[in-house]
Amino acid sequence: MKIINNPPKKDWNALLQRPTQTVDDIESTVTQIFEDVQRNKDISISKYTQLFDGVSLENIIVSLEEINTAIAEVSDALKVAIQQAKSNIEVFHAAQKTDKVVIETSPGVTCWQEKRPIQKVGLYIPGGTAPLFSTVLMLAVPAQIAGCEEIVLCSPPNKEGKIHAAILYAAQLCGITKIIKVGGIQAIAGMTFGTETIPQVSKIFGPGNQFVTVAKQLAIKFGVAIDMPAGPSELLVMADASANASYVAADLLSQAEHGADSQVILVATSQEFIDQVSKEVTQQLLLLPRKELAQKAMDNSKAIFVATDETALALINEYGPEHFIVCTHNNEYYLENIENAGSVFIGNYTPESVGDYASGTNHTLPTNGFSKAYSGVNLDSFLKSITFQEITQEGILNIGNTIEVMAAAEGLQAHKNAVTVRLNDLQ
Repeated sequence: MKIINNPPKKDWNALLQRPTQTVDDIESTVTQIFEDVQRNKDISISKYTQLFDGVSLENIIVSLEEINTAIAEVSDALKVAIQQAKSNIEVFHAAQKTDKVVIETSPGVTCWQEKRPIQKVGLYIPGGTAPLFSTVLMLAVPAQIAGCEEIVLCSPPNKEGKIHAAILYAAQLCGITKIIKVGGIQAIAGMTFGTETIPQVSKIFGPGNQFVTVAKQLAIKFGVAIDMPAGPSELLVMADASANASYVAADLLSQAEHGADSQVILVATSQEFIDQVSKEVTQQLLLLPRKELAQKAMDNSKAIFVATDETALALINEYGPEHFIVCTHNNEYYLENIENAGSVFIGNYTPESVGDYASGTNHTLPTNGFSKAYSGVNLDSFLKSITFQEITQEGILNIGNTIEVMAAAEGLQAHKNAVTVRLNDLQ
């Protein structure tokens, strides 16, 4: 970790840069694959699966036999863990349901809002160096609660042409029946345009690498919505001398092991504590099976000393972390004033891992500073809000003249006339 002491505010922007390629670096590749999939559909899907995943598949749809085999392969202990996590996620997301909102804005003018599920959604589940079966729960559970009619799950195959057994187990546990062995840019393109095998969807969910993130952003240009730009994982920990250095080091490494393009940042008001954490990171890193990946991420990470809580908070809000852990003697100050964060973890006994797996909150969160404008995935992500209005004779008499005056002022005579013909009948 690079240690920085009291950086001036003018340097914050450069200091807080993510270790990711710019969109310009990879957009041409993404665009090329999109155009190919749009033209050639399954033929292109097969081509890029062979190119990027190193496997040629006759059928990319996961069969019932494959699902049953996967269920048998998953250990009983892991099944119990997945079921408990699913239960907590269900409880938290079901609690997010809201009632219909009805209001009479003026006599005879009734307006209301109701929510409807997005009918067709696509879930992208990364494979890569870590099969994220937990992400299946984070996306499929709220999709089911929302009542989405068609849920398509795409995940890259391994060299044997299989999807990790735990991913398939979690998918079937959540009632997902359309599971497709395709990953990366081609998966996003397939769900954007639709192919002979992959259904076209209205909204795409799920994290991924930089290429997947750019692909999702490109999908928007073709009329497909996305949950958010969710790229490489990141964590910022705010700590002072009251925190536990061993815990903080473990938290930093938990995100660093995601991959070389992940980033972790420690902000602290104690230089001595930074030194303690640095030593703990070095010791704990050596014991990790994924230490090479974690080391690369740590090379891009920083420990920043600041003198005051006020400075720390301003820097954190400027960064807009995906995950934010606060372990200080003054947690309430940060909780009351944090403005930009995907998800917040409070105190010594709330590691970021609990949100990744089983507390019930969603781990699909905005990265790259997008927490300044985006929320993490929640039940509303799978719903649309539709407004309704019903106007009685009394109502149109009450607001009709207002509409006429405003429409005339905007030069929209037909808008005015649509009210005037009704008022003439009533007067």
